Amino acid sequence: MSRLADADDPAGGEPEVEIRRSTRRRRTVSARRDGDRIVVLVPAGMSRGEERRWVREMVARVRRAERRSAWSDDDLAERATLLSDRWLGGMAAPGSVRWVDNQQSRWGSCTPGDRSIRLSSRLQGMPSWVVDYVLVHELAHLLEPGHDERFWAWVDTYPHAEKAKGYLLGWSAAARVEPPPPDHVD
Repeated sequence: MSRLADADDPAGGEPEVEIRRSTRRRRTVSARRDGDRIVVLVPAGMSRGEERRWVREMVARVRRAERRSAWSDDDLAERATLLSDRWLGGMAAPGSVRWVDNQQSRWGSCTPGDRSIRLSSRLQGMPSWVVDYVLVHELAHLLEPGHDERFWAWVDTYPHAEKAKGYLLGWSAAARVEPPPPDHVD
């Protein structure tokens, strides 16, 4: 295993790239996002020149896929309205919904007073049903501010709630992030 800082961005704003050589891997190269870095898996016998070429290609592929899957703040607001209509009877109407970069220990937050919802940018690139779960959770706070039985009854109308909770707990464990309590998203 070796590490390679991204040479395309000297300011360091791009994620670190980790290269893992595998004796089991013969011809294929793959890449995936792992927290704040991109992991590229290459065959152990690949030359350094080929490795550099493939790393550039695979990092570019991961970034293109992430750009395609990124939702804008407007997309989030539209999605929140759809989810409210579908799972909360249209009763949760947020004033604003946006991505934020300053939530490192929460997946989302809601301020019922001004009806604003913020989702951690760490959710970007996660499956849409996970993002939807966090949106439903925050929308439910517009109906019930606390985490009482009435609140969870609203959240549990979303059919993937339990699966999404498990996904977020697993992601937190894999990233070695201290997760909030199991039933507490925000």
